[in-house]
Amino acid sequence: MAVPKKRKSHSRVRMQRSHQALKVNGWVTCAQCGELTALHQVCGSCGFYRSKEVISKEN
Repeated sequence: MAVPKKRKSHSRVRMQRSHQALKVNGWVTCAQCGELTALHQVCGSCGFYRSKEVISKEN
């Protein structure tokens, strides 16, 4: 098994871990109803995606 020859400094460890942070999900407002929806997802309240009705929702 490989063993590192030298110890990693605090700076190098933190630079390596900078890419492990959680990403923020993208949110957009629906063009039809104005509700917040996840990016590239069908709107849960009206059923539209990119100005087309995908799921028929009854009021």
